[in-house]
This record gives sequence, C-alpha cells and structure tokens, in this order.
Amino acid sequence: MPLVPLRSVLDHAAENNYGVAAFNVNNMEQIQAIMEAAKETDSPVIVQASRGARSYSQDNYLRHLMLAAAELYPEIPVVMHQDHGNSPETCFSAIKYGFTSVMMDGSLMEDAKTPASFDYNVKVTADVVKAAHAKGVSVEGEIGCLGSIDHAPAKDHGPVDAELAGEPGERHSHDADLEQEPEPEGAMSHLTDPDEAERFVAATGVDALAVAIGTSHGAYKFKKKPTGEVLKMSLIEEIHRRLPNTHLVMHGSSSVPEELQDIIRKFGGKMGETYGVPVEEIQRGIKHGVRKINVDTDCRMAMTGAIRKVFAETPDKFDPREYLKPAREAMKKICLARMISFGQAGNASKLMASGRLK
Repeated sequence: MPLVPLRSVLDHAAENNYGVAAFNVNNMEQIQAIMEAAKETDSPVIVQASRGARSYSQDNYLRHLMLAAAELYPEIPVVMHQDHGNSPETCFSAIKYGFTSVMMDGSLMEDAKTPASFDYNVKVTADVVKAAHAKGVSVEGEIGCLGSIDHAPAKDHGPVDAELAGEPGERHSHDADLEQEPEPEGAMSHLTDPDEAERFVAATGVDALAVAIGTSHGAYKFKKKPTGEVLKMSLIEEIHRRLPNTHLVMHGSSSVPEELQDIIRKFGGKMGETYGVPVEEIQRGIKHGVRKINVDTDCRMAMTGAIRKVFAETPDKFDPREYLKPAREAMKKICLARMISFGQAGNASKLMASGRLK
C-alpha cells in the first residue's frame, strides 16, 4: 500500500495502548532489516531519515527505497518521517520528496545549535503544520532541548561526526542534536515545561509532541544506570495528564545494551562505559501517552558489532555482502525486540483492517 501518515498510526496506537519504534535509516540494509522484522511481527513501522541521512543517501535514493518497502510489504503500514527538521524549508523539501510525516524542531534555531524562543518555535512549527496538513502530511514538534541531566546541553552544539567511537563526554550524535558534555549548572533548564507544552500544542496543532525528559542522542546518554534523578518519567506523566489527546514522542531512547557494547569491544572497537534508556522505562512512558519512540544507536551498534566480528574472524573476506548480511540480521534482531517490547507487534493487520488508512 502507499506510505501512510504518522497521525493514522499513532491514533491507532493510542486507541490500543501501544508504542511504535521509529528507526533511523541511511541505506538499503537498514530498511530491509526494519521491514523483515515488521513482517515477522506484524508491526506498523516508522522509518525516519535525519538531515544527515538525506545528505548521505540523497533524497531520491531514500524515497525509492521507501517506496520499494511499501511495494514489497503491502501488508505493512509504513510512515516515512523527516527527523529533526531544522527549518520550515527542510520540512517542505521532505514533503516534496514524498515524506508522509515531518518533524519541525523549532526548539533550536535554524543553525541547530542555538536555543530558540518559545515564540519562534510556535511560529515555525505552526507554519509547517499549515502547509503539511494541506497535503495530508503529519507534523511532530518539540518543546525543550534533548539532553540528559548528567550530560546537560553543551554550550557548543555544532555539527560533529555521528559515529560510535569516542569516550563519554565527547560529542557524538546523529546530525545536529548532540550528545552532551557535562554542564551541572542549570541542568534542568532544558527539560520540557508542562505549561509551555500545553500552550504549544494549542498554538500549533501538531500531531505529535517530542518532550525532553533527560534523554539524549548518541551512545553516551548516562554515566550510570538512570534513575528518577536523571530520567524524569514523571514529566511524561504530568504532560499526558494535561494533554491526554496529544501523542508524545521520546527521542534518544536507545537502550545501549551491554551485550552490544561487549561485542564491539571484543572485536576491536572502543566504547567507554555508558548506559541507555531501560526498556521498562519506555514501557512506563507508553502507559502515559508515549506513542513514538526513536531508536537509532542500538541499531548502529548491532550492525557495527556484526561487521567487526566478520572482519576479525574472517579477515580474508572482502565482498561487502559477506559482512552486510550479518549486519542486517543483527539490526533485525534489535528491531524485533523493540517491536515486541513496545507492543506494536500484531498491530499492522489490525491497523489495515481499521479503515484508518483509506
């Protein structure tokens, strides 16, 4: 079937009390891993591309890969989502290339590093909502700035390379939303204010709202297993209480599994000690209105570990298929696990039968 809007999927998720993993993609193997996992679990999927992914893969390649996924898996509802659009123009270009959902991240200015005012955020997001809704495209907005409390937002949010290598405290991100350096002063100031969230939704009409509760992008989210002191799930509960009909989004929600860290280290990779967002905390969020959960780092780690293993154990291999196949399978396992844990498994066919996608 054709690609579908985000709103249709999240409405069904809300009615049936589940969450939907949103997986970032850059290439064919990643899309294949997601779609095979979706087929195996009967899951609707959100496949998203960051600005960096669009630059790396080029829009037409990505668009046709997405269209191929919809064609090859007609039984699976697929959302094609622009992740972290830094300006209305970025979102409009995504719509031009067939994206069925866009995120206007007006929490930062167009340079993707300078914190924006509330009024600026409302204006650019409302502009995108007006244009997108006219074309049947869904819009996600954001209030607050992504960044963990024990790694609060760094003063310099300039673009850096988005690879896994490095030590805690170094900045490794997907695109301009960075993994943060420690900044104890004002560490709570970047979290979402429930009052502002209410006003923002009323002023913009967004279909989904990303909230900042202490998570961050990249592998180095927390220095220790997160507790209520650094992961403010209570904020989710309060915002959901005030906005029961708004679909909430958790960014930076990879769990950074220890076993994946171990595989990378075992086969020559370098990763410092780090902790991600526990799946049980995400499940708690799903009970309180979280419908979209962004997962990227876990998939990167799975693929990286699998490729390193092939190179270490069979150094004579040079055919890309010899290492991309196990990498694809490793990412598929992560996708399967998240689809089951978030409750989206078994809901693709129900969504198809619901009449929402007509």
